Amino acid sequence: MAQLSATAFNLQAVATAQLVVDKDKTITIAPQLDMQVLKRHVVPGQQVQKGQPLLTIGGADIAAAQADYVNAATEWDRIKRMSQGTISASQRMQTEVNAELKRAILQSVMMSTKQIAELATSPSSIGQFQLLAPINGRVQQDIATVGQVLTAGTPLMQLTDESYLWVEAELTPLQADQVNMGTDVLVRVGSRTREGVIIGRSHEINSQTRTEQVLVRMANPGHDLHAGEFAELYLAANQGAEPLGFIVPDAALTRSGDGDWQVFIEQDGGFSAVEVSVVERQRGLSFIRGLVPQTRVVVSGAFFLASEQAKSGFDIHNH
Repeated sequence: MAQLSATAFNLQAVATAQLVVDKDKTITIAPQLDMQVLKRHVVPGQQVQKGQPLLTIGGADIAAAQADYVNAATEWDRIKRMSQGTISASQRMQTEVNAELKRAILQSVMMSTKQIAELATSPSSIGQFQLLAPINGRVQQDIATVGQVLTAGTPLMQLTDESYLWVEAELTPLQADQVNMGTDVLVRVGSRTREGVIIGRSHEINSQTRTEQVLVRMANPGHDLHAGEFAELYLAANQGAEPLGFIVPDAALTRSGDGDWQVFIEQDGGFSAVEVSVVERQRGLSFIRGLVPQTRVVVSGAFFLASEQAKSGFDIHNH
């Protein structure tokens, strides 16, 4: 089933594209101190929740940074309890700044606020910590190996929230002139189609392909599409050029008893056949009219319903 929205897409205005991760929903795990991987808690491709342990890491530099923070935080806590005038304002400020500096170093290795706070009460844990997932996402580009010693800033893995993906499309100069930021587009990956919106364009023509790169943001609620897949991008027709209609896969269309095109819609707990007019067919997609927006249409399995309809000996027509 799919819920249809009225569109004015031109099935002949198509561009090649590729799915990539949404960089606004992707985080690279790269602690900013030399480290050693002590234990793994996830596997590549695993879906994780925010706060879930990914790795246990440690090492001499991390232990030193944790110890420095505990000492600085303890000293700042002592100074805070002193009455005004016991030490100079500059000394007080210097102590506070030092404690915050040591806290910032631990944050740079991706220790959580709670983990940093617990260091002062449990100094025996100095030397290692569990690196927690900062977002809900899927583990990708995972290179961490137990026992491995890595330099500061080495990317250990990447977490990507696949609920949204970006689509990189290559448009001809003529196509690029017809789109603007916020323009709606249709993305087709295999037999599946999704709506997206243009969020960026390079404004530069590639000297070899003579195309301009356009970036589209597309919802991926079922996480059934993945970065790296190839796609086709369909652009909206010029405003006022054509009346609105609906895009459906060819599999949604069957022939009625008198030979007209029909689709099956969800109605009163069942399915009803509705005749439609087919305006254009390209690359497995059809541009149709004859329905109202937000109608729920069968896009996979329509042939089965048509067969059942024929066997039952009746036709359903809504003209």
